[in-house]
Amino acid sequence: MRDRSELLESIEADTHLSRLLRTVGAQLTDASPVAEAADPGHDIAHSLRVALWAVRLGGEHVDQREAVAAALLHDLVNLPKDSPERAEASVRSAEVAANLLPEHGFDEAATARVCAAIRDHSYSRGAVPATPLGRALSDADRLEALGALGVFRTATCGARMGAAYLHPEDPWAQGRALDDAAFTLDHFFVKLLRLEQTLHTEAGRAEARRRSDFMRRFLRQLGEEIGEPPPDGKL
Repeated sequence: MRDRSELLESIEADTHLSRLLRTVGAQLTDASPVAEAADPGHDIAHSLRVALWAVRLGGEHVDQREAVAAALLHDLVNLPKDSPERAEASVRSAEVAANLLPEHGFDEAATARVCAAIRDHSYSRGAVPATPLGRALSDADRLEALGALGVFRTATCGARMGAAYLHPEDPWAQGRALDDAAFTLDHFFVKLLRLEQTLHTEAGRAEARRRSDFMRRFLRQLGEEIGEPPPDGKL
């Protein structure tokens, strides 16, 4: 699938998917009941980007309708990053999806496949997806944490958690423990620059490397701007 326009055309051509998109869009537009405001990193635009990449990464091994449905529904329950129940968000999203999918033209077998993919895609939950659909969804979602979008999302998440951009005296954590709840920059080293190793598909890993390289360039630029380049080997 070439781009977002082609994805939207394919959704609109499918009566059930177009209705599902409207249903999910209405829910994701509203603020989460456990957050002060809607999360721009988990809105309907995010779900559509994940859908595009899930279709691309799944290829001939994954039913396109199921890939799109899984992506649209994967974040229906979005808990804050610092919530003690964060790891359960994908399980709860799968439970909601199980009720919605039959109403939108998915039979029992397709519903089971989509819900399993949603349940196991989450980085926070730590499960390993057992199906091509689950692996495509997982990789597509993790790509959103990398590259230019990943920088946006990291800054947004840090601000929502009340974190400072960086430690004022030791930004690269050379003499202290990493703490991404307190310093947004630390999240690149706690998680983001390690993320490319966790993807399951060959195409997903290639795209993750490309986006991770962008993040490394971003961090080198940041080091120039703050007058303290990252130490050798840090990136």
